[in-house]
Amino acid sequence: MVLNVIWIAFFVIAFAIALVKLVFMGDTEVFPAIMQSTFDSSKTAFEISLGLTGVLAFWLGVMKIGERGGVVNALARLLGPLFSKLFPDIPKGHPVVGNIFMNISANMLGLDNAATPLGLKAMEGMQELNPKKDTASNPMIMFLVLNTSGLTIIPVSILVYRAQMGAAQPTDVFIPILLATFVSTLAGIVVTSLFQRINLLNRTILLTLGGMSLVMAGLIWGFSRLDGPLMNTVGTNTANVMLFGVIMAFLLAGLVHRVNVYDAFIEGAKEGFNTAVRIIPFLVAILVGIGVFKASGAMDWLIGGLTWVVKSLGAATDWVGALPTALMKPLSGSGARGMMVNAMETYGADSFVGRLSCIFQGSTDTTFYVLAVYFGSVGVKYTRHAVSCGLLADLAGIIAAIFICYLFFG
Repeated sequence: MVLNVIWIAFFVIAFAIALVKLVFMGDTEVFPAIMQSTFDSSKTAFEISLGLTGVLAFWLGVMKIGERGGVVNALARLLGPLFSKLFPDIPKGHPVVGNIFMNISANMLGLDNAATPLGLKAMEGMQELNPKKDTASNPMIMFLVLNTSGLTIIPVSILVYRAQMGAAQPTDVFIPILLATFVSTLAGIVVTSLFQRINLLNRTILLTLGGMSLVMAGLIWGFSRLDGPLMNTVGTNTANVMLFGVIMAFLLAGLVHRVNVYDAFIEGAKEGFNTAVRIIPFLVAILVGIGVFKASGAMDWLIGGLTWVVKSLGAATDWVGALPTALMKPLSGSGARGMMVNAMETYGADSFVGRLSCIFQGSTDTTFYVLAVYFGSVGVKYTRHAVSCGLLADLAGIIAAIFICYLFFG
């Protein structure tokens, strides 16, 4: 229902603003631009799905080997105590717990191409347990919020962009991004738990969150002692070595359990192809809505209005120049990336706005894209409180990013 309202709002707001531009400002290009955006966005949605097909086929094939080899079940048993608290509706030891863990791990390592197919596999497993197939279940929503909060330990792509844009120290945003994304994830867990009446004040969750905080502190301390080039090298290689290690572990487990790994891979790869086809309509819908909203100038008006409000309140406006990245991130990952690069081009890679844009980019994930892909893959139409929780986690990440940027670079 919420997604339906938001999708319609994109078109209504875009039409109203375009009409004002045409009638009162004489802008004869706005409606052609909007219509062109519908074609371009539809094409982009199909290209994304087409690009995902190979990745989905490969990783779901690998996951099928892991299932047959018992790796996923082993992970499920290991994480049972924690996940039984955060996902109380999932039976203890269910294989989907292992899939959830694999997805979260890939996200933390900044491996988006691997995280998406793993997440879709986890969503399919939760859909099998879902009594209302067209309505998002509590575990689905908690899982989706963990994805949209964008917890990432190694934001390699952002560091690469900063290097390309001429930053004196491309890795100077590394620690701020870690802190901001951790705040976003923590806020997402708390908000979703409140909606679902999950008791967070139990020993298992408190020890886990406390342990995660200590691990984050250790990572921050360790990476802060490395120079820029070495940090990039260590981060990139750590992520890729771990990822290839997962592939090898699944293959070895399959061999040990006498699984025909080739046949298992082919079976899983077929599922990946079917999944890629299923998500096309959902991607077309959400990307066209976002494209129309942007082409009408609604995003520019929104940013201008927020700037005026901030100035009227007498607050500092240093951060407003980076706001397009923050506002675009829940809607479009590529759009937010473009805003980030534009901010560094306009203000400088080492400016306050340039750095804050990078922290915004790394602090959360593309909420509406994740909603469209993950829920669309299993045919969920009613998202319940998923959008609210996801956007609140995004908001927490944005606010944290602003304060952290002032702390480090203000």
